Amino acid sequence: MSLPEKKLPGSSKKPFNFLDIPFINKFIKSKWYPGIFQWLGLAIFGLIIFELMTGTINPHRNWGTAMVWVLWWPIIPILFIAVGRFWCAVCPFGKISDIVRRLVGSESPMPKFLKKYGIWLIDISFIVITWADHIFGVVHSPRGSGILLLLLLTMVVATSVFYERRTFCKSLCFLGGLAGNYSRAGALELRGNIDICRTCKTQSCYKGSEKAEGCNMFQFVRTMDNSHECNICGDCIKNCPNDSIRITPRKPTMELWGIKKPMLEQSFLAAVIMGIVLVQNVTMLQIWEQILNGIGMVTRTTSYNVNFTIAFIIAMMIPIAALWYASKLGSKTYFDTSTKQNFIRFGYAYIPIDLAGHLGHNLFHLLTETKALYFTTLQFFGVYKSGNLAVVSDQTVQILQFALVGLGTWLSMYAVYRIGEKKSVKQLWPFYLLILIFGIVNFLLFTLPMDHRVH
Repeated sequence: MSLPEKKLPGSSKKPFNFLDIPFINKFIKSKWYPGIFQWLGLAIFGLIIFELMTGTINPHRNWGTAMVWVLWWPIIPILFIAVGRFWCAVCPFGKISDIVRRLVGSESPMPKFLKKYGIWLIDISFIVITWADHIFGVVHSPRGSGILLLLLLTMVVATSVFYERRTFCKSLCFLGGLAGNYSRAGALELRGNIDICRTCKTQSCYKGSEKAEGCNMFQFVRTMDNSHECNICGDCIKNCPNDSIRITPRKPTMELWGIKKPMLEQSFLAAVIMGIVLVQNVTMLQIWEQILNGIGMVTRTTSYNVNFTIAFIIAMMIPIAALWYASKLGSKTYFDTSTKQNFIRFGYAYIPIDLAGHLGHNLFHLLTETKALYFTTLQFFGVYKSGNLAVVSDQTVQILQFALVGLGTWLSMYAVYRIGEKKSVKQLWPFYLLILIFGIVNFLLFTLPMDHRVH
């Protein structure tokens, strides 16, 4: 028998728990979850790889390209907001990792180096893959996209042969870093009842049982206070002998100001994502050529690779430097904290506006190129059609982008207010100004016409 559910702070009511719904509870505890989604995803992944590597090299006619860059990539941030890191539970790479470990895995402990520097490696891999996309034209090359996926798959298999659980997902996956940061702003959380967990002797949520493996992301529900590395895979729910665990809706972004141990590498990634979102948007605008020409006048070369790399580095350094300067101002004038401490704490306030810029960019592709999926799917059956790819007008997309930027800017400012422990505007103004500037920059970028990925 389980103890009464502990009420959330500041609430007089028991929090809503999706696991109180019998169907959901039974489904998550069954062998079908998340397996049914994993096997479906694995089948689709196989088709995508096949099409990318053997289908037409024309990215505008390749079904795999449309599935990855027109559907999956734009939808991913939406999933992170709605259901946290659920994608990581059903990701084909994760399922392949599980299969490899069961068949040939040695289950050696994760190396201490990965435990200590894993998030930094994720930051680096995210930067390198984004850079490589522009240098090698991955998005516009079916073969390039296929090779990238196969390289990642090779890394998954290699780490799964040697190391326990999902070492790759936790310490090396570039998408995992993005998922971890964005899921902090998500509307769903998995937590344990502290009163019940305190009396538990089995620790089966972490160690596992005959019902399921222990947490693949090395999380211990009793001490979990954030959603950064929870995949909502359900294994801990299957293993818990006391029904201590709940899956609860929450206000998006509320986790950002309640982090007990903020980390430099996570705040750094939040700042880097802001720079990458900006450069991703700028490269799709007409002014991009002017920017490259301006850099070329300084470097005295017309090499795209050289000039883009410089622009890419500058774009990432701007939000990092801006956050550092704001942190320095705050530390020097109003806070009894160091610049580094402020950088770490307030870096998380970037996340909502990161999401807004990312979603706005992806929304353009999703809503103005969606029919590419329909046309490329017809090609499987020998039917060749073409036409307008958009489901809404560019003007409608632009209005939605403006709304997202406005909402993201406000949420980031509110995060500053809460992270700053509700201090006055006079005390927090460097961080408010920081967010406002990037909000305006994103707004201005979305006023300009963008190029499509497929035509």
